[in-house]
Amino acid sequence: MAGIHITDIETSINWWRARHPSHDGITACPEVLALAEVYALMVYYREHEADEATLPQLARTAWLAWYASTPDAPCIAICSTSQGDALCKGCGRTFEEVQHWTAMTPGQKRGVWRRITLEAKAWRFNKYAERAGRATGEDHPDPAELDATAPARQ
Repeated sequence: MAGIHITDIETSINWWRARHPSHDGITACPEVLALAEVYALMVYYREHEADEATLPQLARTAWLAWYASTPDAPCIAICSTSQGDALCKGCGRTFEEVQHWTAMTPGQKRGVWRRITLEAKAWRFNKYAERAGRATGEDHPDPAELDATAPARQ
C-alpha cells in the first residue's frame, strides 16, 4: 500500500482553493470537497496516511492534479549511487529508489520525497540547494543545465 500523507492531502486542498476560490466564501469546489472529506476522516480516525489505491475517485483525481504540479524526481544530477553508494548524496534516495523511480506510483514517490525532506541530509537541501532550485523534477537531468552559471528555466 502506498500511503498519501495527510500533509499532502492538506497541500492539495490549498492548491485547489487557490485555483478555484469560493465565490461566496462558503461553497468549495468539488475537488476541495472530495479531498476535505478524506482529510476529515483521516483526522477523525487519527490516520497519518490514506491508501492511494482506495481513495474515492474524485479525491484521487484531484490529488493527482496537484501531484502533477510538483517536481517528479528530486535528482540534482549528482548521483552517488552510480559510484556504489547505497544512498545518493545528491538527492537522498536509495539505490533501489533511483533504479525503480519510473515504475513507482505517485504515492510511493511522495513518500520518498517526504522522507528525504524530513531527513534534509542530501546535498539538494544544503550544499547544492541552488541546483535544486534550478531542477525541473526530471530524473537524471543534464548537470550543465543545473550549473549556477546557467540561467534558470522559466
